Amino acid sequence: MEANEGLVNSLTWIITIVVILAILLPQMFKILREYERAVVFRLGKYQKTKGPGLIFLIPFIDKIERVDLRVLTINVDKQEVITKDNVTVNVDAITFFRVMDAEEAVIQVEQYIHATSMLAQTTLRSIVGQVELDELLANREKVNKNIQEIIDRQTDPWGIKVVSVEVRDVVLPENMKRAMARQAETERDRRAKVINAEGEFQAAAKMVEAAEMMQKAPMALQLRFLQTMTEISEENTTFALLPLPMEMLDVFKGMGASLNAKTGDNDNSSDKSIED
Repeated sequence: MEANEGLVNSLTWIITIVVILAILLPQMFKILREYERAVVFRLGKYQKTKGPGLIFLIPFIDKIERVDLRVLTINVDKQEVITKDNVTVNVDAITFFRVMDAEEAVIQVEQYIHATSMLAQTTLRSIVGQVELDELLANREKVNKNIQEIIDRQTDPWGIKVVSVEVRDVVLPENMKRAMARQAETERDRRAKVINAEGEFQAAAKMVEAAEMMQKAPMALQLRFLQTMTEISEENTTFALLPLPMEMLDVFKGMGASLNAKTGDNDNSSDKSIED
C-alpha cells in the first residue's frame, strides 16, 4: 500500500514538473529568423535588442516586441485630390520602407506601420495638390522623389528608411479625358502638317538642285527624258513614242532667236520710215 502511494506521489511530481517546464520553456527561449529582431523590455523598461537566432528571456519578467527588418510595402488607398490647376483626380500610390533601428521603431512611435501609412497618405495629397496636371502626368518620377524625401525626413526619428514611393494610377474625370484626347488629336494634325510642309520644302530644294545640275550638264536632261519615255511606254503599250534628239531643240531655239532678230530689225526700219 505504501509502495502504491509512493508511486502515485512520484507520478504527481513528474507531471507537475512537466507542466511547469511546458509553461516556462516557451517563455524562456525564443527563436528569431535572420530578418527579425526582438526589442526586450524587462519590467517595462527597455533592456536590449536581441537576435537573430536563439535568445534567452526571464519568464514573466521579460517581454519582447518582434520587428521585421525586411523591406515592407504599404498601399496608399485611392483618394480624390485637387491639383494646382484645379483639376480633380483620383490617385493612389505604394510605399516601400524598412526598419533601420528596431529600438526606435518600437519606442518612438505606436504601430510604426500604420503611422507610416498615414504619413504617406497625407504627403501624397499635399504634393499632388502643389503640382499641375501636366507635371503630374509627365514628371511622375519627380513627384515620386519629392514624396519619398518628405516621408523619409519625417520617419527618420522613428528609425525607418523610406526606400521609394511610386504613384501607381492617376484617374482623370471623363470631361478631362475627352479634352486631352482632342488636344492630342490636334497636336498630331499639327505635326503631320509640319512634316508634310518640311517634305515639300525638301522636295522643292532637291528639284532646284536637279535643275541646276541639268543646266550644267545637258546630257543629264536627255537621259531623264529617255527614262521618262521608257516609263510611259511600259504603262501605255498602245502608244508608240519616237524619241527625238535633244539637239533639235537647240536648232529650234536658234531659229526662234533669228526670227526674233529679223522681226526686231523690221520694226526698227519701219519706225525709221515713219519718222522720215
